[in-house]
Amino acid sequence: FIIHKNRGRKPQHALSDELKKTIIELKKKKYKDVNFNHFIDLLMEIENIKVSYSSVHRILTREGISSPRKKRKRKTHYRRKRMPQKGMLVQIDASKHHWIDGLPPFTLHGAIDDATGEILALFFTQEECMEGYFEIVRQIITNYGVPLSLYSDRHTIFVSPNNGKLSIEEQLAGKTVNLTQFGRAMEELGINIIKAGSPQAKGRVEKLWDTLQDRLKAELKIYGINSIEAANAFLPRFNKLYNKKFAVEPEKPQSAFRPLDPSIILDYILCTKENRTIIEGSAFSYKGKYYQLVKDNKKVPTMPKAKLTVLSSSKIGIKAFYAGSIYDTLIIEERPKKQSLQQSKDKSEKKYNPIKPASDHPWKQLPQKRTRIFYGETDSEILKMLEQLFNSTRAWA
Repeated sequence: FIIHKNRGRKPQHALSDELKKTIIELKKKKYKDVNFNHFIDLLMEIENIKVSYSSVHRILTREGISSPRKKRKRKTHYRRKRMPQKGMLVQIDASKHHWIDGLPPFTLHGAIDDATGEILALFFTQEECMEGYFEIVRQIITNYGVPLSLYSDRHTIFVSPNNGKLSIEEQLAGKTVNLTQFGRAMEELGINIIKAGSPQAKGRVEKLWDTLQDRLKAELKIYGINSIEAANAFLPRFNKLYNKKFAVEPEKPQSAFRPLDPSIILDYILCTKENRTIIEGSAFSYKGKYYQLVKDNKKVPTMPKAKLTVLSSSKIGIKAFYAGSIYDTLIIEERPKKQSLQQSKDKSEKKYNPIKPASDHPWKQLPQKRTRIFYGETDSEILKMLEQLFNSTRAWA
């Protein structure tokens, strides 16, 4: 009588043999490279199969299938307390990896919020570059607002190679190290850049790469993505699902992100800026080429030789800022001065055909003799009159 009456019976909530077989087949074929936790998420998201981790682990281990994720011993580091508000500190970094099978390694730029662990932006490029970081800053500001500060490593994109090399005499003389292009853009936006002393200092973004190299790579393969452009188009969807699963609530609900001033055109800040001098014909030289200033599809009239700022990026191309206005540019083949000299040379080489005056032209008439004028008085008479004038007492009265 102490034997349970359900002994030998299959529980009602037990998984069917058919479902177990389906799970095993999916893991062996479609989701071979994903770990067990990720596999459970994909079963629910794509296959509409909801099962617990313990059930999946039991089914797969009995079948002799282990998780491809290797458990590695990690060094213990002191974990810094999260920032209390979202947007107070954003960690940025890049990771080069074999993201897509069959393609050479390329780089993923990323940004994660320190307070929530939420992915704020991701962007693929061939190499770690300033354009990649400009793009993730653009995504952050467009979707959330302007953060208070960025936490980065000491890559030359963020820190000038001359930083820290000034002598005491140079510092006392007021000499400073120029900002990098990225540093200049962040200064214009009012974003402070904090440089980490070690990879462990920005551990949250380093942990993010560990997760993405497992999850993101597997999903790119599952969805048949085979190019950087397609991968970038897939990232917003991935970010949304990742944040839904892993993001946490901040200590304070009020966001520290600031709205961008509507008068600011972000593309004119997230670009390289270099000074040039206006030359003849309202043109300038930039990277071995000559550019003509254009406004409203018309060439700009000649300007004085003054400084302008060249704006360059893949978003806007080549533009110029001068006297408070933005100008479009047009590539010209050679320096304008050379063109004008060539034109004057061509004019000088033209044959000169003199014009012959007509036969009745005044220049062709014989000169007429002028009539000679004679005076009635002789020289002796004039001298006599002058002598009388000087001897007159009335004249000098």
